[in-house]
Amino acid sequence: MDMLALMYNKWCKIPDKIRFLFIGGVNAAISYIIFAIALFLIGDKHYQVCVILQWTLSSVFSYFNQKFFVFCTKGNYLKEYLKCCSTWAVSYFLNVIILELLVRFAIKNVYISQFISIFLVSVVTYVLFKYFAFKTKKSSN
Repeated sequence: MDMLALMYNKWCKIPDKIRFLFIGGVNAAISYIIFAIALFLIGDKHYQVCVILQWTLSSVFSYFNQKFFVFCTKGNYLKEYLKCCSTWAVSYFLNVIILELLVRFAIKNVYISQFISIFLVSVVTYVLFKYFAFKTKKSSN
């Protein structure tokens, strides 16, 4: 077994919650950077459009990270991707609702509100990824 395969196998033995925290943190950072750049370019009055751009652009990157580095699944590319799209749809709508509530009624600052929203939605996303999108069948021994 080559060194990369050995490292990957060791990585996949780390509990998935820890892998999700690390990889999810990377995904969230990239997602937030996309949001912030879009907000800067388009303007903060159009923050919901920026959320659409953020989720659209970060989804493919996130899919591969979740598949290979969090849940370490093999095969089922199309099936898992379609399930991820469902998960992202739920996550997107939660993000939109939380962001809107925070901007209108609580924090008012779009950047801070989106940071908080991404964090909160990540918890739901993890559960949906684990038990729906990347769910693996347990082998019966």
